[in-house]
Amino acid sequence: MADLDPQLIESINRLRVETPSWGYGNSGTRFKVFAQPGAARNIEEKLADAGQVHRLTGICPTVAIHIPWDRVDDWDALKRLASSHGVAIGAVNPNLFQDDDYRLGSFCNPSAEVRRRAVDHVLECIDIARAVGSTAISLWLADGTNYPGQDDLRARDLRLRACMGEVYRGLPPGVRLLVEYKFFEPGFYSTDLPDWGTAMEICTELGPQASVLVDTGHHAPGVNVEQIVAHLIDRGRLGGFHFNDRNYADDDLIVGSADPFQLFLVFNEIVAAGEDASQVAFMIDQSHNIEPKIEAMVQSVMNVQVAHAKALLVDRPRLHAAQESGDVLGAHRVLTDAYESDVRPMLAAARTALGIDPDPMAALHRSGYVERVAKERGLASAESGYPGA
Repeated sequence: MADLDPQLIESINRLRVETPSWGYGNSGTRFKVFAQPGAARNIEEKLADAGQVHRLTGICPTVAIHIPWDRVDDWDALKRLASSHGVAIGAVNPNLFQDDDYRLGSFCNPSAEVRRRAVDHVLECIDIARAVGSTAISLWLADGTNYPGQDDLRARDLRLRACMGEVYRGLPPGVRLLVEYKFFEPGFYSTDLPDWGTAMEICTELGPQASVLVDTGHHAPGVNVEQIVAHLIDRGRLGGFHFNDRNYADDDLIVGSADPFQLFLVFNEIVAAGEDASQVAFMIDQSHNIEPKIEAMVQSVMNVQVAHAKALLVDRPRLHAAQESGDVLGAHRVLTDAYESDVRPMLAAARTALGIDPDPMAALHRSGYVERVAKERGLASAESGYPGA
């Protein structure tokens, strides 16, 4: 049976998904943070929770960090602590949106002093990446404007490219710059990095260590994200994903919860690309505001696994034959046949092959981990809508 095919099981278990430190702490909307007992209060507790998720799923060996939220005095000690929990530090995410200085932007700010501060912060994050052994800087800019005439749009573009160039020149060999885009928010008139084409153009100008990061929630409803993925793969500029889901815009819902078919179609492009997509980084980017933190992270990883496994089941020869012959519905049925497959037995077999429980969620509930940390940590303060605050 297909679900017991050793090569298929091996392909399933090669997938790696990075979890975010900020997904384990208290976070919320612009209006309110609903604090949860046991939510991680610092990077040490975030790493402990990430280690638990990795033990349960077997495919989450790295943890993305956000600076300054996760800054420590001793990065070697943090590496050792992460290792003690069975994980390592993944992408380093600079914060260029949370300080008063960035009210009018960071890299695109009219003030040379503010731009200098922003660039220096990213260069600091590059130093942190070097210290912790990270191979990626994940960069999102909240830069934009709210009103026509607020700033010179061409001047902002020139400032952006100058700052990006300085950051790129500070990258050591082996460290990639993943450039994220977003079509709106917090600027509601213009956004300086609004789409994949702008991000790709800048990455192409910068050089081979720069590539585009696709956040699945950073698109307007109806945008064909899988087509964007295909174009970026074809141009060698797909660097990675921030997985989440949305009904409207950047809702930060659990990946695969709103549109699981789209997630499957994204993985269909990844699987079809084969070696051309081998360097793509898969990362969760979610702030779990009302749902239980660790349970939500495990569910997110499981949803990614389901989409990936279904994409592996697509009958490629049959699909290509239907496409070549112009069999429109036949080709579509090849995809829906794979999408409608029940891959749960296959994933259970894959987890058994890793030596972990075939049902990570049931294992989490049996472990008592959530109840234990809730008792040990109590209820952390929650004063801001921003994760990590």
